[in-house]
Amino acid sequence: MSLQLPPLALYIHIPWCIQKCPYCDFNSHAVKKGIPEQEYISHLLADLDQDLSLVAGRTLTSIFIGGGTPSVFSAEGIARILTGVKQRLTCADTMEVTMEANPGTVEAARFAGYVTAGVNRFSIGVQSFQTAQLKALGRIHDSQEAIHAAELAQKLPLNSFNLDLMHGLPDQDVTAALADLQQAITLAPPHLSWYQLTIEPNTAFASKPPLLPADDTLWDIQQQGLELLQQHGYQQYEISAYCQPGFQCQHNLNYWRYGDYLGIGCGAHGKITLPSRNSILRTVKIKHPKGYMDMTRGYVDSREQVEPEDRPFEFFMNRFRLIEPCPKDDFIAYTGLPISYIEPAIASAINQELLIETEQHWQVTDKGSRYLNDLLTLFI
Repeated sequence: MSLQLPPLALYIHIPWCIQKCPYCDFNSHAVKKGIPEQEYISHLLADLDQDLSLVAGRTLTSIFIGGGTPSVFSAEGIARILTGVKQRLTCADTMEVTMEANPGTVEAARFAGYVTAGVNRFSIGVQSFQTAQLKALGRIHDSQEAIHAAELAQKLPLNSFNLDLMHGLPDQDVTAALADLQQAITLAPPHLSWYQLTIEPNTAFASKPPLLPADDTLWDIQQQGLELLQQHGYQQYEISAYCQPGFQCQHNLNYWRYGDYLGIGCGAHGKITLPSRNSILRTVKIKHPKGYMDMTRGYVDSREQVEPEDRPFEFFMNRFRLIEPCPKDDFIAYTGLPISYIEPAIASAINQELLIETEQHWQVTDKGSRYLNDLLTLFI
């Protein structure tokens, strides 16, 4: 069966931040001797130039500028990036352009400047509104700066904005976690990313773990928090993403629906479908800024084909994060495989009550969401 083209997005990685947070395992580097903003932007656009042949004639549906902390770049720098992208690629009229920002780097003039540059959605890394927790997490902002950033986003001509909020923080009880969530809800963001702190390998917290809440406490936080969100009109559409109706993050939806995306910048990942070759290509760019900006090496660290036997796991690993039903036609179109290829795994998942099936869709059950790893293992 032939592969079909899914929607196309663009991820742009800016690797610098003011300081490295102890829980962060992203490719980020604390600013020490200044940021080579203009030089890096030139490399970003050159990186994009090298990838253009992979997506000739296709239209971008979304852009996500992540990090690091992209808001350490000037508004003029962000404008140069977005102008360069639009000169090279056809962009949808309704294109979502998200930029991550931290409250500690927010100023009114800078935020307005990013909007003028073409950003129409912010994702603001609040994490907590409690000063003690912010210090424990290594954040450079305080609760008032977090509130100010959200209030500022409300006043700007944006399509939407997101607040990033963690729960299950060191020594956090249910009352404190729900107070954080209530404060976020009071600021009325159209979108909320509300997720549990996890200790990742190769982070400061991994080498010196903080005392995290017990499992029973984490369960109570999750259940009571979900009820609170629903009471205020937020719909859960992904494992840790909630929004008011119609305000899903289009860029992340594209990831989870197994869409295509170019990735430019340090360590950025890409996934591109090439129907003429019956191929799905995964790309990774050089991770460290110094190596990335070394013109003698180019930008690509690796390029690998996704073999047909690996496509079902990849597809469902993304798709089953979503609460919505998964169309069977999407599996056929975006993996190039027939349903018969996965029938034994699907039958096993249904038998274990991890999935339910209709003529057109598969739907993860509540049990399937709780035991998602067990469900996904069936497709390896």
